[in-house]
Amino acid sequence: MIILIGSQKGGCGKSTTAVNIAAELARQGHDVILVDSDRQGTAANWIADRNAITDIPTIHCIQKFDNIRDTLLDLDKRYKYVVVDTAGRDSRELRTGMTSADILLVPFRPSQPDLDTLPRLTEIMTEAKDLNPKLKAIAMLTLAPTNPIINEIQDAKEYLKDFPELDMMSTVVRDRKVYRDCMSEGRGVVEMENPKAKAEIQSLVKELLTW
Repeated sequence: MIILIGSQKGGCGKSTTAVNIAAELARQGHDVILVDSDRQGTAANWIADRNAITDIPTIHCIQKFDNIRDTLLDLDKRYKYVVVDTAGRDSRELRTGMTSADILLVPFRPSQPDLDTLPRLTEIMTEAKDLNPKLKAIAMLTLAPTNPIINEIQDAKEYLKDFPELDMMSTVVRDRKVYRDCMSEGRGVVEMENPKAKAEIQSLVKELLTW
């Protein structure tokens, strides 16, 4: 299964989402590879830190840029799960990745600038489906406020109803410091001491694999 993490906007937690999905799949014992197609190299740097740790599962990683379609299709034959991190913009990697992915996971913050990127993203996704009819697009809320009084989450969910091309994850990933910490430690939050974040990622992966 090819899981492509993509968005047209940076700062929405794409790399954090990608590495944490990979970490949870590896924790479950699955054969997983992480593909870093963002030239910033955030996921690859996380793997480099991870490789220095001996008490956690190994996650394979490659960096691949430009047209990634054939690479993803080849990796899909060799690994149970291929998790792909793309740049936060309309890139060649995002477009070619969509033509081979099973799932496009679209992280977005409950903020107007993030929501404003969705119309164009759905246009690109519709074009990709001409070549890849099996592509399933799912939006997920990230960096959501931990304060339940704030209505941003519900407002964002209401906005998503205008985009029937995008399904919506019921799992919400909150804005927690541990997600920032894990990126410098080479670990997923499921491998750290934060029960709330661990539960979020485990719920996310469980839900993701049911689509």
